[in-house]
Amino acid sequence: MDTAIILPPDYRPSADEEYMNDMQVEYFRQKLLNWKKSLIAQSKDTLDDLKQGGLNQPDDIDRASLESGKSLELRTRDRARKLITKIDEALKRIEDGVYGYCEETGDPIGIERLEARPVATLSIEAQERHERMEKTYDDDA
Repeated sequence: MDTAIILPPDYRPSADEEYMNDMQVEYFRQKLLNWKKSLIAQSKDTLDDLKQGGLNQPDDIDRASLESGKSLELRTRDRARKLITKIDEALKRIEDGVYGYCEETGDPIGIERLEARPVATLSIEAQERHERMEKTYDDDA
């Protein structure tokens, strides 16, 4: 975007506006950037936590519990890492001017869906088609 758009603090995209106007695009850009910043901060907290060790607990049950917790934390961070990749891809779509439109049909994804899942790439209809196809293939297996 060439010019910086300043959003009012209480701005929320509305279906009454032109779809993916500059304010909506900036709203979702900021939402994605804030989400990414939050995920990165959580990851740093996890790394700090892991560096503190603590696996030399004398009690096997305590050690197993700690290892289990760290394993869960690492899986959560891996999901966060994958989500950060999706956020980066969504930010790239904003740069390319295609954010908010279904990559399959070109139709608008919709404000409500993007609010719930800002990294969405498919409209609800296209997503449902994909899920039905996956179920069909799963049933055949």
